[in-house]
Amino acid sequence: MEIKKVMVIGAGQMGGGIAQVCAQAGYDVKLNDIKEESFARGYAVIGKNVARNVEKGRMTEEEKGEVLARITKSLDLQDASDVDIIIEAAVENMDIKKSIFKQLDEIAPAHAILATNTSSLPITEIAAVTKRPGKVIGMHYMNPVPVMKLVEIIRGLATEDAVYDAVEEMTRKLSKTPVEVNDFPGFVANRVLMPMINEAIFTLYEGVASKEAIDEVMKLGMNHPMGPLQLADFIGLDTCLYIMETLYEGFGDSKYRPCPLLRKYVNAGWLGKKSGRGFYEYA
Repeated sequence: MEIKKVMVIGAGQMGGGIAQVCAQAGYDVKLNDIKEESFARGYAVIGKNVARNVEKGRMTEEEKGEVLARITKSLDLQDASDVDIIIEAAVENMDIKKSIFKQLDEIAPAHAILATNTSSLPITEIAAVTKRPGKVIGMHYMNPVPVMKLVEIIRGLATEDAVYDAVEEMTRKLSKTPVEVNDFPGFVANRVLMPMINEAIFTLYEGVASKEAIDEVMKLGMNHPMGPLQLADFIGLDTCLYIMETLYEGFGDSKYRPCPLLRKYVNAGWLGKKSGRGFYEYA
């Protein structure tokens, strides 16, 4: 099972990053979004990223041009009719993902792999809306995609070994490190990370220490590059809440209960860096 042509659904931060690393690895990439302006914004970010690589001597000007030329615009899911793999990086919402996969199942060639970049949702449930559950798999990239080496590869209940092997090989060609994970809520990364962030929010909520102190303890005491509250702001507090709700619902265990302060901030529209305010304020 050889992968040559790639389609990425969603030109946001994650989708754009995935498209960039695929193009850098020599794949022809269709970058799809529902809006022209969303594609343009995502493509512009990719342009800035590869220009920075030229400035730092990691890439020549000629190579930059080749990378950008490998990425083509798509505003229609029908463009999936001739690709070998589709990597969905749309919003983290089960109903939206199911709708996309149902459509892709009708459009994509029979051999095509349908992958999702979901950070916490069950692969098996997404696969169930298709007629090819054996060809559905999870590829959870870390943010920012061009920098972070890890990709969690998640098997659904029916995922075929050949599909896993092809995705693992592709991941290595992207200069990433694949790690095999089974289909449980939150997988590994978010099952471990999000409860830590949630506990840090509880620590603030209960008045144990200030936000600055909590972050400083984790940076200096645990050698984390970023404190958990600052990290939550960068991930997006709405995303953190959604993942905690997925864990809570999936396991039915009170240890995954989202902190009321997290819910309060999201309800207030304080979503972190992207909204200008979360636990910290951003100009």
